[in-house]
Parts: sequence; C-alpha cells; structure tokens
Amino acid sequence: MKWQIKKLKAKLLADGLVQYQDPTSESFLNDRIGQKLKIEFEQQIQCIACGRKIKKTFAQGYCFPCLQSLAACDLCIVKPELCHHHKGTCREPEWGEKNCMIPHTVYLSLTSGVKVGITRAHQKTTRWIDQGATAAVELGKTAKRLHAGLLESALKSTFADKTNWRAMLKGSNTEESIEDKIDLFWEEVEKTEFAELIEESPVEIQRLNYPVSTYPEKIKTLGLDKTPTIEGTLTGVKGQYIYLDDFVFNVRKHQGYQVRWTWQDS
Repeated sequence: MKWQIKKLKAKLLADGLVQYQDPTSESFLNDRIGQKLKIEFEQQIQCIACGRKIKKTFAQGYCFPCLQSLAACDLCIVKPELCHHHKGTCREPEWGEKNCMIPHTVYLSLTSGVKVGITRAHQKTTRWIDQGATAAVELGKTAKRLHAGLLESALKSTFADKTNWRAMLKGSNTEESIEDKIDLFWEEVEKTEFAELIEESPVEIQRLNYPVSTYPEKIKTLGLDKTPTIEGTLTGVKGQYIYLDDFVFNVRKHQGYQVRWTWQDS
C-alpha cells in the first residue's frame, strides 16, 4: 500500500506498553513483530505542510520556503528560550498563541540517561514516546513555552538536554535513576532566577515499555536516498525508529517521502 511517510502514531496502554499503529492498516505494529516488511521509495517527496513536490526535505519533512516562513520551523522551536512571540515578531502569531502561549511541562526522562526537557502539557506522553524514554516524570508546569525554555536552558549545566540516540536504540540505559534526580532538579531550579515561573506537579513516574523483541549490539541505519528499497524482518519499534533485522529506519527523518509499504508473512 502507498504511504506518504508521517510520524508514527502511538499510544500508551494501561500497563505501560507503547502501542504503535500500522500506518497503512487498522492493525498495530506490535502485532507485526516477526513479519517481513518492504519499504520501496517511489522517488517522490512532498512537503508535509504545503504539499509542494521537492527533491529534499528540511527540518524533517518541510520544503525550503516553509522552513523559512512557518513558525513551526523557527529557531525558537529547538531553542524555546528564544521564543519571541511577546515581542510581536512571531512568524505566525495565531499559531504561536495555540502552541506556545499555553501551559508547558518541564520534565525529566530516561532515554540514554536522565535528561531535562519541556513540551506542551497536553502532549507530554506523546513527547516521551517519540524520544524513546523508558521512564519520565512531569515535575512542574509553566504558563507558556518561553518560561519553560528559560528553565530548561538554566538547568543544562546540571542535566543533559539531548539523547544519545544510538545508546537509546540499543536499550542500554545508564544506571541513572529518575527518582535520584528529583531533589537535585528542585535544588537547581531554586538557584536560577526563574524559580517563580514554575508550579510544582505531583510526582508520578511513568514507565514505558516498547515492542522490541531483540536489541542490536551495534546500530546501523539505512535511508531511502541511498537505499530506495529497504526490507527485513520487523524486530521492534522504539521512539520513531523501526528495527528491521540488524538495522534501524528513522521514520520521522523521512516524513514526506512517498513509499510502497508491503507486509509478507515470515
């Protein structure tokens, strides 16, 4: 079946298992573990925002004009402490009102290690799934993205703010514990000039389990630009990565690519 690649949809079940939707059917990728999958690039890419046909994507699925014009592609999306909506210079003020001028969560998550992060409060679980976190906890909320970004930036000297994606995909978390970092988080917050911007949340640590039958010892990636046909046995899904035999495929990196997605019984 044909599919223009978009981010995988997933939800967290009551037992902590992450369930991924098969993008081309009503079934779940969890139930496809052990089946053979072929992904064939049809040499067509479209911007995920405007639909323009393009030769390459920017910022995981956009054309260059959208990269330059959309608020979702502005620098402040990856560096929220630079949010400039309050200055009246937002690329799309209405988009900013809906996405940035709303409550944001400040959290700790366990990916390749314990890291600090922020996200819109209503989508925290989605964010944790997308980054492949195996545990996460919301520690507080701010009134808007800028405030959360200022706090996150101030805490970078104590906590990592990025994931070692190779370690995350190996399933080789460090021995670090989120429980051991909560008090340190608040100690460091109190040292900043932004402590009054965050309202403390009840501590509820969320555990997440991913449908991965076998974690590889070495991470090898394949992309559709160099390998237009990718096939192998599905051995797992974590974050926005699909494990096929002894390599991984980054779904989000290929947003906008038109592919033929075919399942075969093993």
